[in-house]
Amino acid sequence: MGCCSSSPMVEAPPEKKHNRQQQSQRRSFSLQQVPTVGGAAEAAGEVPAFSEYSLAELKAATNGFNSENIVSESGEKAPNFVYKGRLQNRRWIAVKKFTKMAWPDPKQFAEEAWGVGKLRHRWLANLIGYCCDGDERLLVAEYMPNDTLAKHLFHWESQTIEWAMRLRVSYYIAEALEYCSNEGRPLYHDLNAYRVLFDEDCDPRLSCFGLMKNSRDGKSYSTNLAYTPPEYLRNGRVTPESVIFSFGTVLLDLLSGKHIPPTHALDMIRGKNILLLMDSHLEGNFSTEEATALVDLASRCLQYEPRDRPNTKNIVETLQPLQTKTDVPSHVMLGISKQEEAPPNPPHPLSPMGEACSRMDLTAIHQILVMTHYRDDEGTNELSFQEWTQQMRDMLDARKRGDFAFRDKDFKTAIDCYSQFVDVGTMVSPTVYARRSLCHLMCDQPDAALRDAMQAQCIYPEWPTAFYMQAVALAKLNMHSDATDMLNEAAGFEKKRQNGG
Repeated sequence: MGCCSSSPMVEAPPEKKHNRQQQSQRRSFSLQQVPTVGGAAEAAGEVPAFSEYSLAELKAATNGFNSENIVSESGEKAPNFVYKGRLQNRRWIAVKKFTKMAWPDPKQFAEEAWGVGKLRHRWLANLIGYCCDGDERLLVAEYMPNDTLAKHLFHWESQTIEWAMRLRVSYYIAEALEYCSNEGRPLYHDLNAYRVLFDEDCDPRLSCFGLMKNSRDGKSYSTNLAYTPPEYLRNGRVTPESVIFSFGTVLLDLLSGKHIPPTHALDMIRGKNILLLMDSHLEGNFSTEEATALVDLASRCLQYEPRDRPNTKNIVETLQPLQTKTDVPSHVMLGISKQEEAPPNPPHPLSPMGEACSRMDLTAIHQILVMTHYRDDEGTNELSFQEWTQQMRDMLDARKRGDFAFRDKDFKTAIDCYSQFVDVGTMVSPTVYARRSLCHLMCDQPDAALRDAMQAQCIYPEWPTAFYMQAVALAKLNMHSDATDMLNEAAGFEKKRQNGG
């Protein structure tokens, strides 16, 4: 009835062991940040934690940086391309690829990226990763599928943006800027209508790419000089007040539906020609009182002297009372039918383990892991005669005690014993990680469970159980789309095994 195993266990070759440790450290560190932190970030929900990606991953995601995947407004004429891509876990991403040597020092680039990557807000298109490989410098962000504010305002095909939606855009972007400012990232480079993106719900989001310059020492503004903050023209520096000026130009875009140089717009405002400023495509369907308030705010943002401009807190306080139709979804106001994606059916019939994981039946998973024992560890470890030391016997004894506790459903003791086995680091066992993952789930610790399941995958990359355990942990973290993807991957690997793959 004992739960110890006589199956052979192997120590990883030094170089492979080192790579595994590096990979698991990277992934575990990022997973510590899976739950989004306080305030407005709570709505970020399933935003993955910030981490480093390999160039191979991003090449695969973008089909080799295929030009057909470029989604930058200027296409191949842009200095830095943005590509649409899809990761192996089926998550859509936007990848910004900088020009060669735009950031010569990889450490500086990584530090800047990590600074932006800490931010999480519901009205940001959040940064989820970066890549430094040779001369390559890339940023990875959430993908926004419903185009830019510029396209909806200036190049609309079906309908123009209604007034209430324009007010919503101004408010949400102001909230995003205030959040960034409060988090110590007040500088935004070249804020304009191309930097405002619409997500799958058609809610407006501020692109995270503007929180980093296009190069370590490059220009912060690429738009027409007529729209550039006057102090930037004088000294070439971006300040928080410069961002407010640029926000004022976005307000002008929302009011007029076209590019109007700030000096020209201010002349119209001073001449009380507000109606001439308004977008004719609105056909008068707006509140004069609300329009006046927005024009006044734009005028204050566009003041020549930086000290005369409002701060982000003032802007949010001005825009909040102007919000109307708060119960109407953004996709309705934009006239875009929202595509509800039904979770795909698993491509292969699920095994008993798959069924238990899809139901999140932890008791059934426990029974299966007890019965499976360590047979899946065969071939992952071998030990030479010289390694059978007292330390090795102690370590195997710790695992044996963990197995007894696991069988008897004493999950906290099992965690302690398995941790003693793991911490020595001489041997690796995907089964120990899978068992400890379930113990964490039983103790309501889904973050730790997800880390252990990922560690099991690092050791045994195509082991279905590792993917199944990740699926349960992700579901517990309310990341249901990712959980479904993991179930499907696990079922695919099981099918491959059954076919002798």
